[in-house]
Formats: sequence, C-alpha cells, structure tokens
Amino acid sequence: VNDLGGDFKGYGKSSSAADKVVNEIRAKGGKAVPNYDSVEDGEKLVKTALEAFGRIAICLLFVWLVFFVLLTIHFRILRDRSFVRISDEDWDIIHRIHLRGSFLVTRAAWNHMKNQKFGRIIMTSSAAGIYGNFGQANYSAAKLGLLGLSNTIAIEGRKYNIHCNTIAPTAGSRLTQTVMPQDLVDAFKPEYVAPLVVWLCHESCVENGGLFEVGAGWIGKLRWERSLGAIVRGKNQLMTPEAVREKWENVCDFDNASKPRSIQESISVLNDALSQIESQGNVSMNSTSSGSVVSSSVDMASIIGRELATNVYKYTHLEPILYALGVGMSTKDPDHLKFLFEGSEDFCCLPSFGVIPAQTSMFDGVPSLPGLNIDLAKVWKDLTTYVCSFLTGQLTSVSTVADILDKGSGAVLLIDVNTYCGKDLVCYNQFSLFFVGAGGFGGKRTSEKAKATVNPPKRPPDAVISDVTTADQAALYRLSGDWNPLHVDPSFAALGG
Repeated sequence: VNDLGGDFKGYGKSSSAADKVVNEIRAKGGKAVPNYDSVEDGEKLVKTALEAFGRIAICLLFVWLVFFVLLTIHFRILRDRSFVRISDEDWDIIHRIHLRGSFLVTRAAWNHMKNQKFGRIIMTSSAAGIYGNFGQANYSAAKLGLLGLSNTIAIEGRKYNIHCNTIAPTAGSRLTQTVMPQDLVDAFKPEYVAPLVVWLCHESCVENGGLFEVGAGWIGKLRWERSLGAIVRGKNQLMTPEAVREKWENVCDFDNASKPRSIQESISVLNDALSQIESQGNVSMNSTSSGSVVSSSVDMASIIGRELATNVYKYTHLEPILYALGVGMSTKDPDHLKFLFEGSEDFCCLPSFGVIPAQTSMFDGVPSLPGLNIDLAKVWKDLTTYVCSFLTGQLTSVSTVADILDKGSGAVLLIDVNTYCGKDLVCYNQFSLFFVGAGGFGGKRTSEKAKATVNPPKRPPDAVISDVTTADQAALYRLSGDWNPLHVDPSFAALGG
C-alpha cells in the first residue's frame, strides 16, 4: 500500500496514511505492507511488493481503500485553480503524480505480469476527467489521459492475459473533504467502491478496456457514441465552411448513432465516406435522412430472393494444395501432409476450401445488382461443409440474396451460396456484404436469416495458442481466387482498419 502521506496539495510527507490502510487490511485477516516512496519511483513500489509477496498480479492506481490487493497506490493531490490562474507548477505536479506516476508504476509491474501471464490493472479517472469541471483543468486533463493510457494498455496486454480497466469513483477521502460537505463524504463510503475493484481484478472476470462510474452502491458502464455524421464535400471539390454550416444539423444528429469500440471501427467510417465521395459527383445526402443516395434507383425489397449467379468451378489437386499453403499448412507438420501431397493415401481438401468456389460465384453475381458500391473491407463469411471428399472435378455454386438490412450509412446484403457436386450439396456459405451509401431506405436492421456466431464463454480461455503467419502468406492465399485487395494492399487494408 503506497501513500506518500502529503496533504491534498502535494506538500509534506507522512507514513500514517499508508499505515492506516495496512492496519485495516491486516485487521480483516489480509496481508499488506506499506510503502512511502513517490509514485515517480515506480520501480521501488514494485520492489516492495515483490519482496513481500514474491509476485505482483494486481496494480490498483489511485484507489482509496481496497481489501484485496497486492499493490495499491494512493495518489491524492489537487491543485484547483481557474484556468487563467493555473501556474506551470500547478499543471506539472498534477500530471507528474496522476498521469506520469501511473505510467511509471505500471511500466515497472508490466514485465512481471507478462512473464506470469496474468495481471489486472485498475486506473482511476474521475467525473472531472470524463465531463470536465470548473477550476480543475489540470486535474481533468490528467484524469482523462489515464483513460487513454488504460485503453491502450488493455489492447497491448490482452494477449498476455493482462486486463486493464478504468473506474471513476465518488468516495469520501481526505482529498474530497475539501470539495464535499461532510455528510456526503460520510455517505460516499470507499466500501461502496472496493467490491467493483475486487471483481474487476478477479481471475474469472473477462472485462477489459472498460470504463465504470461507481459510488454510493451504484455502478454504471460508459461507452462512446458517435453520430452518423454527414459528408460535406463532393468528388474533386473543396471542403468549405459553408458546406459544414449547411450540414451542421446532420453532423450533430444522434439518431441511429454508432458506438465505436476501437480505432478500427472509428476509421472504417472514413472508408465509407471516401467510397461515397468517389461514387458521387456532388455532396451526398446525410445517411440519416429518409432517402439514400443509392436506394432511389434500387428497389431493395425486390432484391431479396434474387438468384445472382450459377458458377461452375473446375479444379484439379493443384487448387486445394495451393489453398492449404495459403492458409498456413506446412510440410514441417506431419499432420498437414494429407492436405499438401496428392500422393498421400489420406489426401483430402481442407473443409474450408469450400469458401473458394462459393466466393467466386458470389462476386460474379454481385455486379448484377445495379447502383450498389461494395466495401471490400467489410466482407464476412460463414461456412458449413457437408462433404469433404471432393478432390478433383467440378463444383456448381448457386448464389441467392437471402435478406437485406438497413444500417443507415449503408446496406448489408446476406448472400447464401449453395455448392453442389452433381446433385449433392457439399457446402453452404453465407456472406455479409456492406454496400456504402445504400442505407436509409427504412428497412430492418437485423435478420432471422443471418447465421448467428457463437458467443465466447465468459471465463478465461482453457488454452492460449499463438501462431505467426509468414510474410507473404496473404499474397499466396489470394492465388486461390480471393482477389480482395484487403489481403495484400497496405493502403487499402489501413482504410479497413
């Protein structure tokens, strides 16, 4: 338990604050040791924990009172000033303690957590950081910075079973005594925060990258929301302030808002916008408006059930072997030889090879749908294989539009592809294709015809396997007939996230 023991402005030093928490933990039957170093000496804090417990699995930053802990750091310092009165010292000390201190302590603990393949990190933001608060520009900036730090740590730590979450607690402490009346300090007990922290640190909790407000026995999760927005320029046209003004109401319209959860989802909307701009000569309508820039020329209802194409796919043993190499089969693995050597007595196709003839049929049929601009960065597949023994010969694939969904900024077509060997159904594929600019036609957003994915169990994985693809594996895979530039063109892949 670390606490420098200074006052709420950061002055002074005392062991009493850390000792008090340690004594409370020990009185409850727990084990704890105090540490009085500055959080800027993160290595010393971690060393104290390692010497006392032999490992460090949980790192709690800025938490006032916790009963289940291996490392607890108490950063309690405010330098409240109106913006114009904030000095360089006021700004720097807050960021050094709250933001830089969190970085230094987490960095010191990181490799220990990584090596043991387990870690739980809790950052403590605040309502001032999330929403802003008068007189706390320095504190607000540091606290919101912690959320950005936490989000990135959650991404980088995921593969090592290191989870990082952020809480924004309201709890009474010697810090909040200066900004809350005593009756509220007494009502917002730290005991109403600690259970959330304990759960987020438990090995069975799979939450990662979350942000939670907590206090007085209430907990709520926060997330980002983004308006669908509007395109304010046309192809080969300048973007002007006047165009922004004309579209401002649409820019701020949160009807049918999206809720991006990653930088990839954030960037994908720009890919949609670029596709719309390239396909339209002038500034397009807002995707939330009643009509779509494309749907006016396409009767969406008439598309459902349309048979797109019947494609005959002829192949020898070469195509299944090339596909197997493209998805990572190797002669170094004896179990893979049956997919790579036609002379093997067990020679057979990988079951997922059925995607290739189906995809050829699907892409041959899509151009028959007029006025729809496909986003190749958003193609999803579901495959069911019935027979795996088709080694050479020909397959016939029939593609049909199963349903169409209105996603606001675009439309999603569900395309079913049945593949036959003679009269026998050997595999079934369903593709989800996103068509930019084709939404806003008032259609449904979900479909009972969509093949549902299985949700992962809400528990830690039974086993974790890491594999590394070869540098040119995606380029090799394309030779099987999946010509999507997403697999090989870095600039296109960046647009898709």
